[in-house]
Amino acid sequence: MRSMTGFGQAILQDRQVKVSVQIRSVNHRHADIHLRVPKLYLSLEDELREQTRMRVHRGRTDVFVDRTPLKGRGYRLEVDDTLMEQYCDALQRIKKRFRLEGEIDLGLVPRLPDLFQFKEPEHVEGSEKNLVLRALEAALKNLTRSRDREGRNLKRNMVAEGRLLARAARNLGRRAEAIDQRLQEQGATVGAGEAGGGNFKGSINEEVVRLASHVEMLSKLMHEREPVGKKVDFLLQEVQRELTTIGAKAPQLEVVRLVLGGKESVEKIREQVQNVE
Repeated sequence: MRSMTGFGQAILQDRQVKVSVQIRSVNHRHADIHLRVPKLYLSLEDELREQTRMRVHRGRTDVFVDRTPLKGRGYRLEVDDTLMEQYCDALQRIKKRFRLEGEIDLGLVPRLPDLFQFKEPEHVEGSEKNLVLRALEAALKNLTRSRDREGRNLKRNMVAEGRLLARAARNLGRRAEAIDQRLQEQGATVGAGEAGGGNFKGSINEEVVRLASHVEMLSKLMHEREPVGKKVDFLLQEVQRELTTIGAKAPQLEVVRLVLGGKESVEKIREQVQNVE
């Protein structure tokens, strides 16, 4: 069992660039993946999303990718030729108009505003792309460890409530046998719908059998390794329906007490399963 809540990160680098990936996931009804990547990596979004989707089957997942060139590597120095021509023309005009001596000093060039610009490359090289994908995979593995750790805590609580629910189902089974016997004894003189002076509205045996089957399946699902959140949530609805029907058909104090206890366990499991993948 795996939680939908977790965090994972990884940092990898080569001689050119350092890539950092952070992933945060929270509960959500579906798999909802959001990417935050540098402009240079926009072309990798589909691959990054698909790689994430293979690891995360449910929950909102935010993936943050950061790129840091090492010692200026990875940037390209560009000169604005048009602007340089305008600077040269302007300096020549100044020299001519004011009859200045000497030549234009090259040392002046670096101090000219906006003449030089550092730009990132326009395309991701194969080696850097591989680095990004490896960093994402490492972060996803750490995310999975985090979600598994939280999942173990959720499973422990859900299994404990599942045992209480199973006990309630067994006790309701015994009550169903007693109710059936009483209905049979009174059936000769009183219709089953009026048995016991209105205490019973019929046998609850079928509902109890279905309840026991649902509870058994619920227990098995809690020990599955695959994503089970949606399946558990569906089964809880079925369990709740059977408990409600049992309580309506046999409003005995003992039956009602067992039904209420079962519903309490259902609600506690439902709270936990909202965060299960």
